[in-house]
Amino acid sequence: MKKENSISRRSFLKSTAMAGALGAIGTGSASVLTSCAGGGAEGSAANKPLKEPGTYYIPELPDLATDGKELKAGVIGCGGRGSGAAFNFLNAANGVTIVALGDTFQERVDSLADKLKSEKNIDIPADKRFVGLDAYQKVIDSGVDVVIIATPPVFRPLHFQYATEKGKHSFLEKPICVDPVGYRTIMATAKQAQAKNLCVLTGTQRHHQRNYVESYKKIMEGAIGEITGGVVYWNGGKLWHRDRQPGWNDCEAMIKDWVNWKWLSGDHIVEQHVHNIDVFTWFSGLKPVSAVGFGSRQRRVTGDQYDNFSIDFTMDNGIHLHSMCRQIDGCVNNVSEFIQGSKGSWSTANGETVIKDNAGNVIWKFDKEAEKAAHSQTDPYTLEHVNWINCIRGGKPLEQASETAIANMAAIMGRESAYTGLETTWDAMTASPMDYTPKDLNLGKMDMSGFTVAIPGKAYEPKKK
Repeated sequence: MKKENSISRRSFLKSTAMAGALGAIGTGSASVLTSCAGGGAEGSAANKPLKEPGTYYIPELPDLATDGKELKAGVIGCGGRGSGAAFNFLNAANGVTIVALGDTFQERVDSLADKLKSEKNIDIPADKRFVGLDAYQKVIDSGVDVVIIATPPVFRPLHFQYATEKGKHSFLEKPICVDPVGYRTIMATAKQAQAKNLCVLTGTQRHHQRNYVESYKKIMEGAIGEITGGVVYWNGGKLWHRDRQPGWNDCEAMIKDWVNWKWLSGDHIVEQHVHNIDVFTWFSGLKPVSAVGFGSRQRRVTGDQYDNFSIDFTMDNGIHLHSMCRQIDGCVNNVSEFIQGSKGSWSTANGETVIKDNAGNVIWKFDKEAEKAAHSQTDPYTLEHVNWINCIRGGKPLEQASETAIANMAAIMGRESAYTGLETTWDAMTASPMDYTPKDLNLGKMDMSGFTVAIPGKAYEPKKK
């Protein structure tokens, strides 16, 4: 379901532990690591940094944000992730509150309001509970300082654009777009946010997860040498689905079952696996120039998505990233990243974060127990809000959307290659008019004929005798 123009989103330009023995990850955060056999000071001294300190961003990861100006937040999208992000925000700092809620459906708004009242004693009055496809505008215009945007991904570019126009700091759940039109909106809006000195964070929580942040520092310091390639995985079981209920209209049924519809979620390579792709683009500083892959629908019986993808990306310096994701029950699972360098490798497989030399010796390992001893807060979903709030209160503008958009577009390239069986390129995809939002989007009856499962290539035709 792709087209060039529909609904209001198309009227805009689309583009946008252990003190002493341990160091620091930014202010107030302990460096929790173990130096293992084969990796002492002598080996480190021989490392050539990939980037010099001070030329790359390291977030501050204290357990709680610094006190300061009261921040009033509005939540746009009150489902599971929006509700989770709301409480992450409240748990990240003193002097923050939620004053407005918006969602397509009344029951979602009321459910989160009830939870806020019972668990945080925050009372959201009826006139601050907004419902409908335009609820995002009403939340943003309701007197909030910051917005948490956790609607289905197809809507996030438009919501981010409006929030930025109104001068609001934004937290965007990932993915932040599902198609090239949305990508261009994100990139253009990110520039506007920078010009307005706004703080924009995305829900790529690995950027605020201490084992990843420490790993990034080590790799930038040259621990594995020049990056030469990588493999990333999100192989897991089937996600949730909601069967259509009597009385639900077409749009309602799809939005309430959004992870299973590609126009809403972007398919799981975009909605879920983007986390792992993002780790590679973040660590390497590279974007893909082309993608060739395949995927299929073997076990899925919901929506119109695939349940597996395998993509080979050629990055802009010629090295390769292989991406693999699957949502099928009863198979071997693996959610991890592996990066190969000229001197060694880094991996997050099997619940461990390690660097090995090329002989297979562990030379560095993140110490999870040291982190627990040094910090009361180890939840990256909360820590990303700690950093967001600190940036806002400290007057330190931060713009993460454009970086996340690189990984997001990579996932889109991989998806479209699998759907079509063709090579996709960065230049062609970023310029494409492809827009997944239905032309007849409304809270009622819609044309369902276009929501079909993609089939690449040509069917076999036996030769005539």
